[in-house]
Amino acid sequence: MSRIVHLSDLHFGRDRPELEDPLLAKLEEIDPDLVVISGDFTQRARVSQYEEARRFVERIGPRVIAVPGNHDTPLDNLWVRFVRPWARYRAAIDRELEPTFSDNSVVIVGVNTVNRFSWQRGKIGRHTVDRVCRAFDGVERRTRIAVMHHPLEHGPDVDKRLMQGSNEALRRLEACGTDLVLSGHLHNASAAPFTNAPGLLFVQAGTGLSTRLRGEANTFNLIEAEPGLIHIDVYSAGESPTFEKRESASFYRTGHGWAETPSDEPKAQRAQA
Repeated sequence: MSRIVHLSDLHFGRDRPELEDPLLAKLEEIDPDLVVISGDFTQRARVSQYEEARRFVERIGPRVIAVPGNHDTPLDNLWVRFVRPWARYRAAIDRELEPTFSDNSVVIVGVNTVNRFSWQRGKIGRHTVDRVCRAFDGVERRTRIAVMHHPLEHGPDVDKRLMQGSNEALRRLEACGTDLVLSGHLHNASAAPFTNAPGLLFVQAGTGLSTRLRGEANTFNLIEAEPGLIHIDVYSAGESPTFEKRESASFYRTGHGWAETPSDEPKAQRAQA
């Protein structure tokens, strides 16, 4: 089993500094195998904001796998955004925009969905999906996870434009055996099978540190993954600046896709389903 903390949308430059130490303390307490961050490290991709983000990432003990978000390219410096969009991200966070990771439990593939020519709306192309599927080809008895900033599906209450290429990507990622898609961007935590691709589990992280809340507190996810079984705990910062477990959900694979396990069903029984 692999234990993965899923963080997103830290937005240094418009963050809550009083939550930084409590968040890092909770990560140390949980002691996950990996920390995955699905973009938006900064608010305006300024050098000073990236310095804050870099210092935060350096304080995380476990290995970090990260992809950029749309806020990680400058909005107010068009020359940098169009000519050198990733220079600051690479200098502060990771030279690799689409990292991969594999061990005996998981295979994780990062996807850069940022479109420098359309600042908020992301894109995912055919060649990118090809790369993800090649990474999962022949993988058995390990959980296959794709990580991207922009979601592949929106609920009816979301007023943002859906990422370009989402529908085809959903179909193909499900067909090539992807288990989970981790994303951010919407500042709300959720987990459920995709509506039009029930073989894919959609895990959305809220904002870990930002003041830009969307009707819920600052949150992050803890994902426990083993083949055919996923458990997710959502940790939330309440009125006091501490992160505590707010809710949990478990999912298991059936012949028709992912299904949520009733909370009162024994875990051993879920694993055998």
